[in-house]
Amino acid sequence: MRHFISGDIGGTKTRLALVAVEGTRVSIVHEHTYPSREFADFADVLANFARQVTLPEAAAFGVAGQIHGRVARTTNLDWVIDAAALEARFGLRRVGLLNDLEATAWGIAALDERDVLTLHAGQAGAQGNCAVIAAGTGLGEAGLYWDGRQHRPYATEGGHVSFSPASADEFALLNYLQARHGHVSWERVVSGMGIVNLHAFLREHHGTPAPVWLAEKFSQGDAAAAISAAALAGRDAICVETMQWFVRLYGAEAGNLALKSMSRGGIYVGGGIAPKILPLLQSGAFMAAFLNKGRMRPLLEAMPVKIILNDRTALFGPALFAANS
Repeated sequence: MRHFISGDIGGTKTRLALVAVEGTRVSIVHEHTYPSREFADFADVLANFARQVTLPEAAAFGVAGQIHGRVARTTNLDWVIDAAALEARFGLRRVGLLNDLEATAWGIAALDERDVLTLHAGQAGAQGNCAVIAAGTGLGEAGLYWDGRQHRPYATEGGHVSFSPASADEFALLNYLQARHGHVSWERVVSGMGIVNLHAFLREHHGTPAPVWLAEKFSQGDAAAAISAAALAGRDAICVETMQWFVRLYGAEAGNLALKSMSRGGIYVGGGIAPKILPLLQSGAFMAAFLNKGRMRPLLEAMPVKIILNDRTALFGPALFAANS
């Protein structure tokens, strides 16, 4: 059994863990979560964690951003993470950096049946490439190339490709967002910020202001969480419609990713939002949009679709990456 420091570095929170790895089994020895924006840089977070545990020789971190060589830049946070600088400062023999969704893709190997929910069974014995799509603070996408013996995860920036409307209402949404952001990516509509954007658009589209109780919840914290909670409770019609749009668009982009990566082995839906809105994802709208690809429908029908329930998958992944580096 080997020990590593594993990390999941996001725009909202950063999780660090001391983990033990044996084969594909990953065990959390010690874990701590930090609010990312309260720290000037990642090295300060790691220094805090190092006061709680004895650092092993190697570490790996999944980062919500682009990796260039051994340097990462976070997308929704002003951090630059340099692997060589971390090695020098903390006396580590090896530090690995990988995209956060690539990290999740690595972590799938550590999951068992109770860690996933099958949304669509697909064809029995399906084998081949897989892909991961995950809506959270942003929208991440990654692939797992099947080489005939094993899956090899790879990063993408697919969440930042251009949003493609498919109806008059969705074209109106595109125009609304273009006026505010210029380029409109899928992340603008399928993510936590996407939920807020969809809600604002629908309020304006229907000419219906938010009720006082909902506006108060927005001022208190996570607006996306307030909207989804109100939708699940059936408390507000615009919130219900917002989440209907969100689920439909999530399914549509998952189907896009499945086709682009030829994911005969299946699609995994990760991120922090999916486990919190399971009844909405199981309503049928997600899969209807996923399969709505014209002549490609039979291909998609054969692909399994699974929701990742274990929120530590993004911590398991860097550990397995480090163990295999």
